[in-house]
Amino acid sequence: MGGNSAFCGGTANTRLSSQGVARTPVFGQRGRKSMDKIYNDFTINVATANGTGSQSSNLIILHSMFEMGVPVSGKNLFPSNISGLPTWFIIRASDKGYQAPGDETNIQIIMNKDTWEKDLKALEPGTIVIFNEDAKMPVERDDCICLGMPMTTMARGISPKMARLMANMYYVGGIAHLLGIDEGAISSAVEQQFRGKENAITMNLQAISEARSYASENWGDVSKFAVVARDKSSDTFLIEGNEAVALGCIYGGINMLSWYPITPSSSLAESIINWIPKLREAGDGGSTCAVVQAEDELAAAGMVLGAGWAGGRGMTCTSGPGISLMSEFIGLFYFAEVPGVIWDINRTGPSTGLPTRTQQGDLSMCYEASHGDTQHIVLIPGTVDECFEFGWRAFDYAERFQTLVFGFGDLDLGMNRWSTSGFDYPSEKMDRGKVIRTQEQMDAIPDFGRYRDVDGDGVAYRTLPGSGLAPILYRGTGHDEDGIYSEDPDVYYQAMQRLKRKIDGSRDVLPAPVIREEEEGDVGIIFYGSMENSIVEIDDMLEERGMSVSTCRVRALPYHSEVEDFIERHNRVVVMEINRDGQLYGILRKELPRHLISKLYSVAYSDGLPPKAREYANRVAEVLED
Repeated sequence: MGGNSAFCGGTANTRLSSQGVARTPVFGQRGRKSMDKIYNDFTINVATANGTGSQSSNLIILHSMFEMGVPVSGKNLFPSNISGLPTWFIIRASDKGYQAPGDETNIQIIMNKDTWEKDLKALEPGTIVIFNEDAKMPVERDDCICLGMPMTTMARGISPKMARLMANMYYVGGIAHLLGIDEGAISSAVEQQFRGKENAITMNLQAISEARSYASENWGDVSKFAVVARDKSSDTFLIEGNEAVALGCIYGGINMLSWYPITPSSSLAESIINWIPKLREAGDGGSTCAVVQAEDELAAAGMVLGAGWAGGRGMTCTSGPGISLMSEFIGLFYFAEVPGVIWDINRTGPSTGLPTRTQQGDLSMCYEASHGDTQHIVLIPGTVDECFEFGWRAFDYAERFQTLVFGFGDLDLGMNRWSTSGFDYPSEKMDRGKVIRTQEQMDAIPDFGRYRDVDGDGVAYRTLPGSGLAPILYRGTGHDEDGIYSEDPDVYYQAMQRLKRKIDGSRDVLPAPVIREEEEGDVGIIFYGSMENSIVEIDDMLEERGMSVSTCRVRALPYHSEVEDFIERHNRVVVMEINRDGQLYGILRKELPRHLISKLYSVAYSDGLPPKAREYANRVAEVLED
């Protein structure tokens, strides 16, 4: 490693002499440019306190590297209060496209006194530590490279009033120097972050420039990690999963949004609200989508029910506690056969759990929500592109099958930023399902009844209020094919069998799984949702152990017939998920043919954090080796 190394002792003021930075790339294996430098393969962890303005600084680092074409991902680990508690932001750069948090931190930024000692203690030897000298905290790691900067003092030189917030920009400048981040990329990221705020742009660019100069003069070239530009399409951008869903909903024809705020779904509703003036403005200056903030989650679900009954495309978004409260109306959606959409952005449970952590803990609940025998369509995106697509498809499926459709996301995918090259505008016409709009259409159906299965697919025909056509009666109690109240046992049995036939009929209409198959056919892995962002690295780790693994990402419930075929073709199949109890594993065991059940193994793990690839790779290996 070039430059002079400084190791942490009992003082926080150790500095390095100035050294030049090598600029000429010389590529070797596994991301190395020379024996001294590792390019585009490292993890940065930023430890700050919530409410100190660090999010802007972290996103500037993320976006500046993204602007250089570096494959990069960010994970925001934030507390459930408004301000004061610890927060961490993990940035992973990987030429291989790995997006899970790395196994270890390569560069640690420490700004929070409350976690200072713990953050330091957790580091591996050789870690680069960047810290604010003005914190006056000890940095006692003799085996790490420690780089101090009087960040708050320097920030006061620009704005005494804003020094506490602007101090964060100085670690941006320090990182920019250590990694060789292009100044143009930094400027672009700052302008994007503070768009329309010229004064903020000027001050923050000045802070970053001062920090960069300070680091060059006092730290030198001590980092073996650096970035090198890669080709980047001008159409590529970063977007949160929740905003992608919001755009999909808008293009899918949403005309009623009801919601009650709850982390981590609130940003989905807020994104719809923010986009409505630009995309859904009516000719008279009004909006073509109504937005109602309900008094609670139950009321929000009731409004979606009313919208669906009236022929509208209604939606709400919530998280696990909200689904629990909505259960009564969810059952009414199912039994009365009213179309509607609910997006569940998962957080940890049970009860309040960890409101700002991620999990796949609601799958069983969404699939079978409400009392009695119920079964719902669940769409499970694994990328932001699918978030957009499933955002509009959910309405089509809801109306086609006259039922409630769940969108199933999580905090990791929903509230972090992911790369996309843009979304495909829906090429298909809206599927409004079996809606009778004229008397001629009604007369063409022999013996019309609201719940009569005319076509044998379990889906009846419906009319809409205001059309002048009858009947439009919907019942949540026992009812016959004409919608007339009945407690007859045979009538109830037949009605429930038809509902099951209807939902079963959706299996191969819903999105098929994404399958990556090896020739050997020994081991298969079934997974879903945001685990897509870790699966490539998990696969590579298992391959290093001599395992040839096929993967199958389930994208909807009830599961597609190709899932069953995948299991049939493999000797052993691991169902891997981010929860404690193996919820998809349980669903498959209940619904698969008996001869396939013995092939299944469960790997279920959750600590509330985005999944680390090695944790799951180790667990898969252990299960298969037992």
